[in-house]
Amino acid sequence: MNSLADDFAKGIFRSPEPPCLSLYQPTHRSHPESAQNPIRFGNLVKSLEESLRQKYPKRDIESLLKPFRQLAGDRDFWATPRAGIAVLVSPSLTRIYKLERSVPELAIVADSFHIKPLLRMVQSADEYHILAVSRQEAKLYHGNRDSLQEVELPPDFPRTLADVVDLDDKKRPQPVRTHGAAGATGRHGAASKNDLAKSDVEQFFRAVDRAMLQHYSRNLRLPVVLLALPENQGDFRRISHNPYLLAEGIEASPTAIGLEELRKRAWQVIEPRYLERLAGFTSMFNAARPHGLADADLVLIGRNAVAGRVATLLIEAERQIPGRIDPATGVIEFDQMANPEVDDLLDDIGELVLSQGGQVVIVPAERMPTTTGLAAIYRF
Repeated sequence: MNSLADDFAKGIFRSPEPPCLSLYQPTHRSHPESAQNPIRFGNLVKSLEESLRQKYPKRDIESLLKPFRQLAGDRDFWATPRAGIAVLVSPSLTRIYKLERSVPELAIVADSFHIKPLLRMVQSADEYHILAVSRQEAKLYHGNRDSLQEVELPPDFPRTLADVVDLDDKKRPQPVRTHGAAGATGRHGAASKNDLAKSDVEQFFRAVDRAMLQHYSRNLRLPVVLLALPENQGDFRRISHNPYLLAEGIEASPTAIGLEELRKRAWQVIEPRYLERLAGFTSMFNAARPHGLADADLVLIGRNAVAGRVATLLIEAERQIPGRIDPATGVIEFDQMANPEVDDLLDDIGELVLSQGGQVVIVPAERMPTTTGLAAIYRF
């Protein structure tokens, strides 16, 4: 499986080579309903094939569909379903994700990937990371108010103390114990065993903090909840340079708390900040709008997205508006989703804003400050 967080951080969905095939499917976790998952997948692949033949009749359609055909016959893949799947394929890219949050069933062929369902996974206002650390091990979780999953870490992210400190290195300083009167011990120019252990743990924590910032926080900018015992909370915070690490953490052993309990406790930390953040976006939008620095009009937002004016774009979750946008001019044409040349306008405008360095946030309908599906706050 591919890492959704890593792929968004690297920006691999920008400027893809068309045609771009996007398939989303909610999946059942338990038998007997789960037996329907590959059947429904096959039906969605047929829809992609029909759209390809309409829009790209001269392309090598079978080569584009090959990753889907292979996945359809992969028993191991279908044996461990989650809440949904996403498969994105172009001539130069194939990405397959198992999702912890259900997605609407979609099969779209267009000149760019349909990524709004994935944006919701990594750029919703309710998303967060949990960094779990002990003196021997580190794990990372990605969650929202509904779900929590462990993140598959990249190879250079330190998972254990042994990844950072070579405990078998014969050149390491050795603890020295000297005996004084009445069996007392002392130190004379050599590190004690406790000092060495403390130094090792500090090295490990620093390496974890650097990797977290480099691979995740610097790009995704999600709040980080620290899960650790009280003594490790203090030691890790003392060396951390991560500006997204929240002051409030979860004081518990990472091995002594189940996934669902962890999600509940994390949401207790995140929810007040989540509601405050959404209220802040609404306040910013309402304050900027009278001065011409905010819009809810899709046509105007499209043009301003191309011009690089959009600093923050709020997109209504679960909503689709079919149409096309010219990436050079921002001119919008509304259409029907049944047309193979049509994608979701909200998705495409979101991609334009991201490509210009803007911020995109997926917001529940009841928290949106507008009813058009979009709310843009401008830089100038």
